Amino acid sequence: MEREPMSSDDRAEEAAAAAESAQQQQQPLEWRFAQVFGERAAGEDVQEVDIISAIEFDKSGNHLATGDRGGRVVLFERMDSGDSASRKELERQEYPIARHPEFRYRTEFQSHEPEFDYLKSLEIEEKINKIKWCQTANNALFLLSTNDKTIKYWKVQEKKVKQVSVMNSNTSRSSDNGSTSSMGTNSCTALLPNGGCSEKLYSPNNNVSFPPGGCTSLRLPVVVTGQDLNHVPRCRRVYAHAHDYHINSISNNSDGETFISADDLRINLWNLEISNQSFNIVDVKPANMEDLTEVITCAEFHPTHCNTLAYSSSKGTIRLIDMRQSALCDNHAKLFEEHDAPGSRSFFTEIIASVSDIKFARDGRHILSRDFMTLKLWDLNMDSRPVATFQVHEYLRPKLCDLYENDSIFDKFECCLSGDGLRVATGSYSNLFRIFGCAPGSAEASTLEASRNPMRRQVSNPARPTRTLTSLARTVRRGGENTSVDANGISYDLSTKLLHLAWHPTENSIACAAANSLYMYYA
Repeated sequence: MEREPMSSDDRAEEAAAAAESAQQQQQPLEWRFAQVFGERAAGEDVQEVDIISAIEFDKSGNHLATGDRGGRVVLFERMDSGDSASRKELERQEYPIARHPEFRYRTEFQSHEPEFDYLKSLEIEEKINKIKWCQTANNALFLLSTNDKTIKYWKVQEKKVKQVSVMNSNTSRSSDNGSTSSMGTNSCTALLPNGGCSEKLYSPNNNVSFPPGGCTSLRLPVVVTGQDLNHVPRCRRVYAHAHDYHINSISNNSDGETFISADDLRINLWNLEISNQSFNIVDVKPANMEDLTEVITCAEFHPTHCNTLAYSSSKGTIRLIDMRQSALCDNHAKLFEEHDAPGSRSFFTEIIASVSDIKFARDGRHILSRDFMTLKLWDLNMDSRPVATFQVHEYLRPKLCDLYENDSIFDKFECCLSGDGLRVATGSYSNLFRIFGCAPGSAEASTLEASRNPMRRQVSNPARPTRTLTSLARTVRRGGENTSVDANGISYDLSTKLLHLAWHPTENSIACAAANSLYMYYA
């Protein structure tokens, strides 16, 4: 059946609808505070072990995991499920009520402990470097966590609490210290003919009393399963002794069976079910370490192609490799690199060009990379230059010498993309994070602070021209002992940095870490 030709009015309506949709996509989002976990009071000191070092949403967005420098993993679950509202309630609503994702604390467990490598005389920190969610099965959660040397595969499952009841003894009699004792697991050694037992032989504290003449009948303890649920974590696999250098990233494959782990010089391929063997697929270690010019900084699998992965280097390059080409992927399929303008190189050029994090877009078409000064969005079909570059904190460029002296120039900031691929985000100093629109024609560039009032540090400066996509919205921080001010009057605090953040996979919601506090925002 042939389709009837569209009339001029139909075409006009379709074009208007498309234009309206594009305009809505280009409008900046209005971000609001949602909730915070672990908020510290004013003047409260933060313990080093409580500082968050990793954040990750699962694919559904219903669970969130954080890791800290103390080796703990904390799990949160979403509690505002849209299915909880009845059909009558939904029909009663003339307009749908926009609800932001709301999470609650679920459980936590100790993932890693501090260790010591006696062969190398090296202390191994318990700090969690990365967390990655795996596929769920039988209502159980699975995830990978790693410190500098060891990767662990965890299973977290809900189990009903079991209690022992129907005891033979009377526990109403209290001990001298006021506490109440129970029979526990001790057994009587001297039994009376009627089923009783000798108190002297049973308990030195004489906390348990029996009826005179003993028990008329012997009642065995009964195990009762209650309605309370307890989240039980269990380590299923330990992947160790495969990296000579510190592990900087792990990534799950889309096949659900394998994952990669990367250190400074090697990338290994693992099977989730095999912990004593891995395959080295990338090795950049030279025969002579004096010839070493770059190291691996991050690695990630393609979201849909199980044979493709990308890794970044300290020289600012991103290599795309295809594991079907050879067992050891010495040659890359594509090299993404932006060349410096002639005469623009300086002592800090290579340092600030080092890529600290890369993320694939959900559709697998683009790669987002973060170096010290910028965010770059790459198209897999164009490796000559990025399709967009976003300046994160350009006001720090005159201060690179100071940043080098206090080692701040080596800070590793993470980046993330929205589920629809229209926006990107990354952190900065003074507990600020930046959100940019990357849709064609978008000029969105927002600066927010990790606090209950994320917009409080944004100030308008009428003397400045209107900001473009790659310009930096000026921010002001009042007070603070470690605050510095540049020549333009912009203040910044290098002691408070927002390194870790994650974007909800399906909604405009961001979770970010400011020291030991987890802040969540929605738009």
